[in-house]
Amino acid sequence: MPAAAFFRNALPLRSMLQEYRIEQVLGAGGFGITYLACDTNLDKNVALKEYLPGELAMRSPDGKVVAQATGHEAGYRWGLERFLQEARTLAKFSHPHIVRVLRYFEANATAYMVMDYEKGDPLKVVLQHDPQPPEAKLKALIAPLLDGLAAVHATGFLHRDIKPDNIFVRADGRPVLIDFGAARQALGGETRSLTAILTPGYAPLEQYSGEGKQGPWTDLYAMGGVLYRAVVDKNPPDAVTRIRGDTLGAGLAAMRGKYSEAFLRAIEWALTLDEKKRPQNVAQWKVALLSEKTATAAAEEEIQKTLRIGAEPEKLRRRRRWPYVAGALLVAVLVASLWYGNQAVRQALETEKAQLQREPRAAAPTPEQEQRLLRETATEFKSADANRDGFLSLEEVRGRFPLIAREFQRVDADGDGKISMQEFRRLRRLQLEKRLQKRD
Repeated sequence: MPAAAFFRNALPLRSMLQEYRIEQVLGAGGFGITYLACDTNLDKNVALKEYLPGELAMRSPDGKVVAQATGHEAGYRWGLERFLQEARTLAKFSHPHIVRVLRYFEANATAYMVMDYEKGDPLKVVLQHDPQPPEAKLKALIAPLLDGLAAVHATGFLHRDIKPDNIFVRADGRPVLIDFGAARQALGGETRSLTAILTPGYAPLEQYSGEGKQGPWTDLYAMGGVLYRAVVDKNPPDAVTRIRGDTLGAGLAAMRGKYSEAFLRAIEWALTLDEKKRPQNVAQWKVALLSEKTATAAAEEEIQKTLRIGAEPEKLRRRRRWPYVAGALLVAVLVASLWYGNQAVRQALETEKAQLQREPRAAAPTPEQEQRLLRETATEFKSADANRDGFLSLEEVRGRFPLIAREFQRVDADGDGKISMQEFRRLRRLQLEKRLQKRD
């Protein structure tokens, strides 16, 4: 295992953090570092996860985590609160297939999550050693994970980053879902890299924009991507590139004979681009995925309407109630260039971008105004979020920002009477654009 010195910002090996002694660095990502630590009180190993978003913060010589720049402080603090909210939520679970949080605490001007240390391998490694497992084996693996995911969804919480790396297979073969992505999603507007907040192939379109409507169907798309990786033996195509040319159905169709038709159709159902045509909850998808027949009569009818393995995929309509598709297309030139280098995809997306740019639009804020907007909205949102649930109600907005409350329904994408920080930021941006128009 690599020493901590090879990981920028990692705590020194053998250093003490309360009763925990740092033994190894298990992994480091864009939003934190996970250590193998020894609980010196109980003389047992634990996994210790530290919140440290590399694009916003760094470790100072005294060991504390500090924002890299003044403009990053609000975003760092916001993500820290979401990290703690994630820890509090997970600590309530006692499910054999969801990572168990033993405790959490704040130190070094950041936060830590103490979890059970599991022995085994990530599913990504398991599939490298055992590619394209039998259908029965995959069902036995996925069923308990779906039970755990249903328990998470019942609390109103989402995983948001399901992928083979985040499914851990214990030494006895039992799977466990790890590394929830709440903090990454909270910081989506503050970081420069899309790859830091989502995983291409496993993230549906709604995760490419703060305006996308996320729900249980978002996690089910990712779970479908995991099964696609298992049966096709390669990562699923990215959601953005699928808009212009979809090869997903053909990949699954090639697996006919090795896997049942019902199983393949259920996987494709979960990977439907339009979130309204995906299974809406775990129970609905589980029936289709695990039963010998495709599903109940109602689900069978829905599957037949929306899924055609190997056939030409249905093109998504460009509708105003899908604003995040337009947003995804605007960033997709960069995304496709970085991830795939596919010239045909880049040209197609450039065409889409040009068409969108020809449409009339409000006066655009300058880069300096955008930066100020990011800083101010993070602070304003935090001060208005009275119950610290990560959302603002119409009453909270009306009480603090009466002038923009009239636009609340315009940005409340799912109509639930609450808006996220990204939606609040859009509310503020609308106000700024109106001011610029009047000035012009």
